[in-house]
Amino acid sequence: MTMELRAERLRLAYDARVVVDGLDLEIPTGAVTVIVGPNACGKTTLLRALGRLVTPKAGTVHLDGRAIHSMPTREVARRLGILPQAPVAPDGLAVIDLVTRGRSPHQNWWRQWSTGDELSVLGALRATSMLEHASRPVDELSGGQRQRAWIAMALAQETPILLLDEPTTYLDLAHQIEVLDLVVDLNRQQQRTVVMVLHDLNHASRYADHLVAMKAGRIAAQGPPAEVMTAELVQDVFGLRCQVVTDPASGTPLVIPYGRHHAADAPSLAG
Repeated sequence: MTMELRAERLRLAYDARVVVDGLDLEIPTGAVTVIVGPNACGKTTLLRALGRLVTPKAGTVHLDGRAIHSMPTREVARRLGILPQAPVAPDGLAVIDLVTRGRSPHQNWWRQWSTGDELSVLGALRATSMLEHASRPVDELSGGQRQRAWIAMALAQETPILLLDEPTTYLDLAHQIEVLDLVVDLNRQQQRTVVMVLHDLNHASRYADHLVAMKAGRIAAQGPPAEVMTAELVQDVFGLRCQVVTDPASGTPLVIPYGRHHAADAPSLAG
C-alpha cells in the first residue's frame, strides 16, 4: 500500500521562535528522500511535523490526502512510522520485546496477539539480520546492532512510510554504511517510502533518490542529488567552500571541503 505525504505552507515554532515558515514539500512515494542542512535549520523539526510529533502553527501535513492532525493516532501509526534520533530502550529490554512493541498500533481490546503479528516480528528481525540477537538485551548490543534493532521495531509496525532522524548518529563509518545499506534494501525490496535526516553530505548524495537542502527554515533546493549537490549550493547553505566531484564508487556527487589549512589551490566559484 502506497501513501502520499506532503506539507503545505507549513509554519513550525517553539513558543515565539519560528523554525520553519511557509514551507511546501511533497515526498516522492516509494523513494528515499534525504533532508540535509546546517544545525538549527529546521530539519528535525520538519521531520517531527511530518510524523505528527509537532503541531504546526499554520499550514497542514497531508497523509494520503487527509490532514494528519485530524486523523486518529492509531490510524496514523498504521500508516507512518518514525524513529527519533538516538532512541533509548529501558534497561534489560530484550531485542524481541523491543521489536514486538512495533505491533502495538495493530492491537486493541478485540484483537490481541496473532500469528500474523508473530510473523511480522520475525520478518522484521530477519530483514535486519537481528534474529540471532533476539534474546539479547538492547543495551548490550553494539551501536550498529542497536540501530538495526530499532529499525526492526519500526519495520514490525508495517507502515508504508518510514521517517528516520539521523539514523547514523554515534556510529562508526562501517556501521553507518551498514545501516544506510539496510535502509535502501527496505526501500527497494519492500517499496517503503523513506525520509531521512542526515548530516553527512556524501552519504546523503549516495543514498538519496530525492535530496532536500534546507536553510533557515526554508527549502533552498531539492531534486536528484546530481542536480542539487553543487559547490554553489554547499557554499550558500553551509557557508563552506568546496569542490564537488563524481564519487568513483557510486557515480554520485562527492563533496571535498576546503578548510583554512587546505585551500591554497582551491578554485574560485566565480571562475
